[in-house]
Amino acid sequence: MDKRKVLSLRHVLMLSVALNVGLFLRLGYVGEGWRAEQSLHGFCLEEKQQNRGAPMEDFSQKVAHVSKGKLVETASSSVARLDVEDGGQRDINLDHGDPTMYERFWKHMGDKTTVVISGSQYISYFSDITNICWFLEAEFATTVIRLHKLVGNAITEGRHIVVGTGSTQLYQAALYALCPPDASEPMSVVSAAPFYSSYPLMTDFLKSGLFKWAGDAHKFSQDKPYIELVTSPNNPDGSTRKPVVNQKDGILVHDLAYYWPQYTPINSPADHELMLFTVSKSSGHAGARIGWALVKDQEVARKMTEFIEINTIGVSKDSQLRAAKILQAVADSCDRVGTGSEDVQPFFDHSYILMEKRWKQLRAAVEKSLLFSLPNFSTARCNFSGRNFETQPAFAWLKCEGEIEDCEIFLRSHHILTRGGEHFGVSQKYVRISMLPRDEMFDLFIERLSEIQS
Repeated sequence: MDKRKVLSLRHVLMLSVALNVGLFLRLGYVGEGWRAEQSLHGFCLEEKQQNRGAPMEDFSQKVAHVSKGKLVETASSSVARLDVEDGGQRDINLDHGDPTMYERFWKHMGDKTTVVISGSQYISYFSDITNICWFLEAEFATTVIRLHKLVGNAITEGRHIVVGTGSTQLYQAALYALCPPDASEPMSVVSAAPFYSSYPLMTDFLKSGLFKWAGDAHKFSQDKPYIELVTSPNNPDGSTRKPVVNQKDGILVHDLAYYWPQYTPINSPADHELMLFTVSKSSGHAGARIGWALVKDQEVARKMTEFIEINTIGVSKDSQLRAAKILQAVADSCDRVGTGSEDVQPFFDHSYILMEKRWKQLRAAVEKSLLFSLPNFSTARCNFSGRNFETQPAFAWLKCEGEIEDCEIFLRSHHILTRGGEHFGVSQKYVRISMLPRDEMFDLFIERLSEIQS
């Protein structure tokens, strides 16, 4: 045989062996990757199954805030789609008020709220050293004032604006600012039950010597200084609130996170000493972590700024700029009503219509089941929109009727995760349910609730 032909056959054989070895290794690599992915997926499913069967003591410790398992369940819209396709076996997480229902509107807005920040911008800690709140971006402050005047939900004249990393930081800053540093004992902090479930946790988290949580304002009878939190519309039950204690040594903090025209009629601008607002419930951008306080007293504003300075050395300028752009878009969409300049539905119209639809769906489902009840709200005229409507809160305050003593456990048995009444200072027959998830999740919830008969 020709020597060159022998060499050629050897080369072909070696090439064939190399290709087959490579293919074998490739299949092994892909298989390992697939098994790793399935292992991770299985771990998440196993953890959720364990959470479903956990004792009430363990579950109640997690319910007031998002647990690890719940983060897995609500991390993306693909999870919501899986819930829809799962035939009622996956948990519907309505425990917390993650405002993802607003995504559809902001996707429609496209690039109108896109912000581009160069590497040379916002390097300094400082925004305006002549301002009490020296890290407050002027563009954000201007937009906040414009939006409040447009909606008519708060007085901004004669107020100092203090920006915070969400209203949670502003809440703690307010307590720090309002309590005398040389008092003989911590000042009592109260709120009328049902109160926001995070108030006790946020108040006592730092174990401050300045203040302490003292519970339901209806039960507070001590003749000593106190701070009363007035949340209106209230979280969790949507009611319009006024102070309860009304003693001479009381200080009021008004939490107005939900005083916007998609949730409740705006009948007059709020005019209080200290008012808290947040981007998360006004526009739906909870991830921006931006809130603001309107503060009448200069010294209180200065001490709130001092708290934030010590706590986080200011507030992200990037987030302030993004929030300003978003709130500008909200105001612009309302200002352009009737001009025909752009094919953009006003933000508050879109949000109002969506909330109205969801509340009608929920009331119909509750009426069909005969096992639950909801609070009723009076109709009022909204000065901003000109509509006459009932309050349509961001949360539903659902009560289990009859022999159902623990509504949270009962709904959990039907794979609906809620937050029980004990976290809000009231009976376990009540639960708070978020009205703000994505459409597919909310529709699945309504379908499942309608089918519950016992």
